[in-house]
Amino acid sequence: MSARLLLFTGKGGVGKTTLAAATSAALAAGGRKTLVVSTDPAHSLGDAFGVPLGSSPAEVDAGLHAAQIDPRALVDDTWRELRGHLRTVLAGAGVDELAAEELTVLPGVEELLALSEVQRLARTGPWDVVVVDCGPTAETLRLLALPEALASYLERLFPTHRRVVRGLLAGLAGTAASVERWDATADALGRLAENLEQLRALLTADTTAVRLVCTPERVVVAETRRTVTALALQGIRVDGVIANRLVPDPGDDSGPAATWLRTRRAEQEAVLASLDLGPLRTVGHRAGEPVGLAALLDVADGLYRGADPLGGAGTPGPLVEVVPVGDEYELRLALPVGDSDLELARVGDDLAVTVDGRRRLIALPSLLRRCVVLGAELDDDGLAVRFRPDPDLWMR
Repeated sequence: MSARLLLFTGKGGVGKTTLAAATSAALAAGGRKTLVVSTDPAHSLGDAFGVPLGSSPAEVDAGLHAAQIDPRALVDDTWRELRGHLRTVLAGAGVDELAAEELTVLPGVEELLALSEVQRLARTGPWDVVVVDCGPTAETLRLLALPEALASYLERLFPTHRRVVRGLLAGLAGTAASVERWDATADALGRLAENLEQLRALLTADTTAVRLVCTPERVVVAETRRTVTALALQGIRVDGVIANRLVPDPGDDSGPAATWLRTRRAEQEAVLASLDLGPLRTVGHRAGEPVGLAALLDVADGLYRGADPLGGAGTPGPLVEVVPVGDEYELRLALPVGDSDLELARVGDDLAVTVDGRRRLIALPSLLRRCVVLGAELDDDGLAVRFRPDPDLWMR
């Protein structure tokens, strides 16, 4: 059975590293073999535990291991060979050396390799759960979109990899050694494409979920809403939101300090009441910074209150669903769009959905490819796009 994968992210400075570490400590204390890894370039996971961490999993407590992934080392170890293969292909296609060097600098390769390392650790280790302390929200969204984006980039650059590479060979009067080099390139490209597909499958699996951390502030909550929509657009499940640093309720106390706390608490509760993004957990604001296992377990007690840290997630419904409505059809997209800017366009056999500047092509089922779009509307369940059969295409 594969390990559960739980990714923590949020706006910078909201305390996601502390809550990821606290969650992993609670999981291990509950008897689950847990690995917590950091892909955040800031690498403050070791600071949260109060122990030095490296790129290999180190035991922090019974059943709990931790690591901080160094993507630069992965680039040196893993990417250099493949870049050499790509330059070989481009040179054989007539691209000059300087242009080939530029084209093989793929955007986001460090983040991609970090994600691949998370996948390797989850697949090869004895873990029941792998908790990932991701970077701030914008970096995480880019990270989680990379497998699909790079797969598309690779397909455009080298369509149907092995066939194209072997086709280039037909125009070369090469030696047996050159043929062997081209075959090695085709194999390397094939492995990269397969790895990208595996990463995409991992991120959209029912065993993977993102847990968003925010503070009860309007600007932060607004970003959290956009993040939920962006992740849903990618088919990645959010299993809940954690609101960190909720100030204490002063009760009936009086005085300037109590008045300030009462006012601030009321503001925070009003912000949280407007959130409405599924399961919400809260964590009280602490006077001191929680460092070390004991302090982290105390944070986890306040966060989960004796409940299973993995509980309450449930299984997500389909992102895309087609429903007959009389003589027409509705394509329903489970997107919490909210106040986001939404754009729709028909692009051949795809529906282009753009939310707050993030675009995804959704392949239309064969049924809807023979229809015309009538319109779209938002409801509590997401976006519904209406289609009507095109008489000129329907009987084909």
